[in-house]
Amino acid sequence: MELSQLETFLAVAEEHSFSRAAERLHRTQPAVSQAIRKLEESVGEALFDRTARDGSLTAAGTLLREYALRLLALRREASSALDELKSLERGQLQLAANEYTCLYLLSAIDAFRRSHPHVDVIVHRMLASRIPQELNLRTVEMGVVSFRPDIAQFKSWAVYGDTLALVASPAHPLAARERVSITELGEETFIAHHVTSPLRRKVIETFQRYRTPLNMRIELPTIDAIKRFVAMGNGVALVPKLTVASELESGELKRIIVDELEFKRVLRLFHRKQATLSYAARAFLQTVRDLAEEQGPPFYFHAERAG
Repeated sequence: MELSQLETFLAVAEEHSFSRAAERLHRTQPAVSQAIRKLEESVGEALFDRTARDGSLTAAGTLLREYALRLLALRREASSALDELKSLERGQLQLAANEYTCLYLLSAIDAFRRSHPHVDVIVHRMLASRIPQELNLRTVEMGVVSFRPDIAQFKSWAVYGDTLALVASPAHPLAARERVSITELGEETFIAHHVTSPLRRKVIETFQRYRTPLNMRIELPTIDAIKRFVAMGNGVALVPKLTVASELESGELKRIIVDELEFKRVLRLFHRKQATLSYAARAFLQTVRDLAEEQGPPFYFHAERAG
């Protein structure tokens, strides 16, 4: 049973005539008759009473007419929905980020929603190491990470430049200084994130290289908890600057420059290299590009290539 056959069937039923239906559909009468015959063979029932001159429907024809009307209405609805997707009058954007990289997304999503308010945006929080796998599983369309994804599998853009920041409460003794040496931090209590990461290893190795103790006496599960605890006057912390931007601006936290720990970080937006992106995802990429052009550094939109 094909939709084109159902269209022909409805035309004959509404016109009560094979010839008038043919004129309406711009087809020949034999073509219309053949379409009805094939439809009847498909359902195994006669649909029109051939003994009547007015093209009356049989009981089977009357029943099929109801379903044919619903099916064709669904086709029109589906076509309309697809048009809305193209025009971004509806749709859904599925993104993945961790606690840190999600903060970059806030600016991008804010700009995107102002241009496309009818598109739903869902950000899935997960470990950064798991995001590439979720993209390959098609759970999400795009992700944001602070490492470079495998260029053989993914296409990525550098979208934000960040740095590591040593922060303390304004009442902390170090807060009165703009800059300190790493060797002066051996007596400090560090509030650390308990999740192992390449950045954490790099910090540990740097302290070892400068023969300075790194006293991570308290480990907390989230960056938000870390900065709140530090603001209460409990030690110092090394966190991405992006995560404490509002606290530094409000004066709740104070940043102290440590040249030896000025680690640059690049956030990357990426998707599967062979993916056919949704209209929403393509529009989001354009939003990220526009954001970089309007705001400038630390926002970027640089396509990454091999080498």
